[in-house]
Formats: sequence, structure tokens, C-alpha cells
Amino acid sequence: MFRVADDRRDGVRGGGADGAAGNGAGTVPPAGGGKGRRQWAEPLAGLVRFITRTLRGEFHGIVVDPVRQLVNRGVRGLFLGVLACVAVTVFHAIHVTQAGAVVVRLTGEVKADLPLWLALLRTPISLFVPALDLPVWAGLTQLFLGFALAELTLGRTRTLVIAYATTLAGTLSARVMIALGPGAWGGLGLPPEVGQILDTGPSAAVVGLFTYISVVRRAPIVFALTGGSMLFEAVVRPNLAGREHLIAIGMAVVLGLLHGRVDLRPAALRRRWQRLRNRRAMAAVATTTA
Repeated sequence: MFRVADDRRDGVRGGGADGAAGNGAGTVPPAGGGKGRRQWAEPLAGLVRFITRTLRGEFHGIVVDPVRQLVNRGVRGLFLGVLACVAVTVFHAIHVTQAGAVVVRLTGEVKADLPLWLALLRTPISLFVPALDLPVWAGLTQLFLGFALAELTLGRTRTLVIAYATTLAGTLSARVMIALGPGAWGGLGLPPEVGQILDTGPSAAVVGLFTYISVVRRAPIVFALTGGSMLFEAVVRPNLAGREHLIAIGMAVVLGLLHGRVDLRPAALRRRWQRLRNRRAMAAVATTTA
């Protein structure tokens, strides 16, 4: 009898131990849950690290490095930004007068229906002729930031080249779209009366400079803000200026991708032109002697 009681007690204790062990085993989470969490946690952590590195690099390229250049060069590093703002202010003040409007129209207004040689002659001055229907102070702020940041980042000569090239690309694209005719190429063509619309002025240069800097300095946020705002404007308010802005962005992207591969400094251009002339002279001598 004692043996039976002992067996029962052992069975109860064993069953209790087994039950406790079973209950404890039931509370352990499945092994697959930890693996599932790791599967989505690791890509998320990698994405966070990528965004952090991108923001840090963009902050150094767009803010820290230009500030260092400004400290080293002083106020001279803001020469183009100040000059652009002063020129736009002067042209705006002249433009509101009757006689000044005639002067601005004859020297700086560019339209697609003008002769090409005259448009090319006026394009450098058109960089500083603002549109009267736009807010002046907001435009001056963007103008100053664009030219000042570009001068501190790219240098004075390259800034002027990029500003002129992007503005000229937008100006010539209007002629191409008008030449295509209305409705051509899926709506890319424009009617001839669009040629009487005033060109974009300094806005295309500012958009081109910001885009070029964002490509050269690997700044996707600045690129997205610049390109996205211009694309939104072109969709919401379809007009010639919006198209020219998109063309200026495309030109700036191409020039930015060529940065470091093609030297655009005046001395390099002169050397390249001299080499081309020498090759032509040698080819002419070779043909005459043969």
C-alpha cells in the first residue's frame, strides 16, 4: 500500500513536473518569429543608414563646403550673387518707367520670333531682366542663393558658363517647339503666336545652377526639390516658361554628368581651339604636298 501511495505521489509529482515543463514550453515563442523580425529589420536599418549618409554628404556638399569657401575668400565669394541682385533691381526699376521700358526691350528682352543673331546678342543681358508679374523679393532671394552658392562651389567662370548655357538651351528650345508646329510630337510643338511671349529671364539660369550643383555634389534632395517644383509648375500651369525650365534642367543634368571630363575654362577652350586649328593646317599642308 505504501508502495502504491509512493507510486501515486511520484506520478503526481512527475505529472506536475511534466505539466510545468509543458506549460513552460508552451510560453516559449516560436523560433520563426525572431527570424521574421530580423528579415525586415535589417533592410530597414540599411535604409536608415543610407539616408543618413546621403543627408550627411549633401549637407557637407551644399552647406559646409560653401561656408568654408566663404570664410576663406571673404565677401569676394559673393560677387556674382550681389551683382545679379543689383542688376535685376536696376532693370526692374528702369522697366517701370516709360523710357526705361523701351531701353530694356531693345537690350534685354528675348522672344522666339526675333532673329537668331539678335536673340543671341540679347541673351546675356536677359539673364538679369525680371518678369514684372512675379514677386521681386522672392526672386531676388532665389537669384542670390543660386549665383552665390554656384560661385562658392564651382567658381566664377563655370558659374557664368552654366547660367548662360542653360538659359540659351531654354531659349533655343522655344524656337524648336514652334518650328515643329502645334500638336506635333504628342503636343510638344507650339503655335507661332507663342513666339511673342517674353523669355524666362533669370529664372532658367537659377534653376540650371541649382540642378548642376545637385548633380555635381550628389545632392538628391536639392535635385528633387528643384526638378520636382519645375515639373509640378509645368503640369499645373502649362506654358512656355515651364517647358523652358525643364529644358534648362535637362541641359544642367547633361553638363553636370560631364563635370570633370570636359574642361570649360577659357584657357582650356583656347588650347582646344588652337589644337583644332593646327590639325586643320597640317591636313591642308598634307593635301597640297600630296
